[in-house]
Amino acid sequence: MPLSKDVKDQIIAEYATHEGDTGSPEVQIAVLSRRISDLTEHLKFHKHDHHSRRGLMILVGRRRNMLGYLKSVEPLKHEVGTCYRCHTTIEPMVSKQWFVKMEPLAKPAIESVEKGEIKFVPERFTKNYMNWMKNTRDWCISRQLWWGHQIPAWYCDDCGETVVAKSAPCACPKCGSAKLTQDPDTLDTWFSSALWPFSTLGWPNEESEDLKYFYPTNTLVTGYDIIGFWVSRMIFSGLAYTGKAPFSTVCIHGIVRDSQGRKMSKSLGNGIDPLEVIAQYGADALRFMLVDGSTPGNDMRYIEKKVEAARNFANKLWNATRFVLMNLPEDFTPGLPSEDKLDMSDKWVLTKLNQVAGAMTDNLDHYEMGLAAAKINSFIWDVYCDWFIEIAKPRLNSGDAEQADTARRVLVYVLDKALKLLHPFMPFITEELYQALPGSAETIMTQSWPTFDEAHNWADEEEAFEKVMDYIKAVRTMRTEMNVHPAKKTSMIIETADAAPFQKAQVYLAKFAFATDVTFTEKYEGSTDGMVQVSTHAARGFIPMMELIDRDKELARLNKEKAKAEKEMAMFANQLNNPKFVERAPAALVEDIRNKYAKSQDKLANIEQSIKALG
Repeated sequence: MPLSKDVKDQIIAEYATHEGDTGSPEVQIAVLSRRISDLTEHLKFHKHDHHSRRGLMILVGRRRNMLGYLKSVEPLKHEVGTCYRCHTTIEPMVSKQWFVKMEPLAKPAIESVEKGEIKFVPERFTKNYMNWMKNTRDWCISRQLWWGHQIPAWYCDDCGETVVAKSAPCACPKCGSAKLTQDPDTLDTWFSSALWPFSTLGWPNEESEDLKYFYPTNTLVTGYDIIGFWVSRMIFSGLAYTGKAPFSTVCIHGIVRDSQGRKMSKSLGNGIDPLEVIAQYGADALRFMLVDGSTPGNDMRYIEKKVEAARNFANKLWNATRFVLMNLPEDFTPGLPSEDKLDMSDKWVLTKLNQVAGAMTDNLDHYEMGLAAAKINSFIWDVYCDWFIEIAKPRLNSGDAEQADTARRVLVYVLDKALKLLHPFMPFITEELYQALPGSAETIMTQSWPTFDEAHNWADEEEAFEKVMDYIKAVRTMRTEMNVHPAKKTSMIIETADAAPFQKAQVYLAKFAFATDVTFTEKYEGSTDGMVQVSTHAARGFIPMMELIDRDKELARLNKEKAKAEKEMAMFANQLNNPKFVERAPAALVEDIRNKYAKSQDKLANIEQSIKALG
């Protein structure tokens, strides 16, 4: 590659004036070689200088070739790095760099994890950390950047002495010269970041109140891609400077990728601007989408439909709260009524709330944020909004003041607890709605976290009410499949061995199962002509609706239900017939599967009876 004219002129002039120049090719090459480094340093800040530097190197090679030093020439293909912005060729240049000797730092950091003083969640990421620390090399901390912490090293311009100090020295300790120049390099970003756990709390002042109170902390939450770059360096820096590990637990999350599973990057142009998403859907929706269903250490995809679903969930909660507030009198006083005033549905929803509070607490203790978010989502949407609010409406409008007051108190109590459980995931809407509730404190952030309370655990009432719910769901599903209009109501006969829950829930059967009147029996032996039958594990209903439907369609529906029940029963049977599952699975899970299997057997038997009755 040709040299530029100004570089050629400079080289010729320096050759002609170099002291002791004999004019021989060997001396000329030696002189030229010595000057390349100086010229390269001189040229490196000028545009297109890489062309001049390469010309210098080619010239030296040609000179040596003329002297017979070159043995052979072989064309090679190789990769040449270029700047991703301006596409200029990147050429390496040897220069002095500052390093951190890693061996004495890595040893205590490895031991801290091996002893269990620091644990990774999920545990599998311990291996990533150990691989990095046990194979680490001395760490280059010099960076040629215009920003960052400038390296605290000064060089004497007169004697060349190097001085490293906490503050700028006034004079060289060796020769006394005041001509000192600070190293222009900055510290590696990760070096500065490694000091974060304690440097932000008043360190190196060991008596700092913040340092005493907050250091060490308990949990670090970060991504798996910077375990080596950041986590490991915080650990060995904390141990080296303070003698304490900076945290006891490292919770690892995955990377948010685009909808195609690709890592977001500038070059692909697939990044998401969170401010734009927040402007469209709200910060709570974006936060909830990122945590709902996520699992520690695993990547997730950004899907806009999921953000929209989270926004819809927020709207559902907002409207539910509005409904509750609209039904409160001005003199309403919050607080649960005495247990004797609670009906079956109240105890059911309070038990469900109690269970979800206990389950979420356990999830969060094990860093299962995605499971915790999914549980409170399901409770608010399915249990509170879709069922309990609808169940409470007949009592609110019944004219019975005591029943209406009980319904209001339970509605407000459950909503208050649900907002507190949701608050870590959707802080803004929960704070806003909490402030609107009667009896609310200054902020939801300082309120106690709801926990499991055995006094609010009514397992019998929960099971009884769910029998009623299952029956109502079966009736509504049947009517939907047969396109029966909601305005068409009929009487019904319920065959069940446990009639008490259904008798207590007649008001709900009338409203939600469209029953005009209900008869209960342990064994129905009457005519099934003109009857449509619905079956659950606890009951069988006989509904005179044949004049409204087609018999063949009803038979097809029952056969479809039968196939579904058989599939469920087979699935549970396969699990229970697997010795490894029975031996290794938690006892509670095995017992739950056994109960589900028994219920599926009862349901299948009821469906088969219904098919037989149709002939």
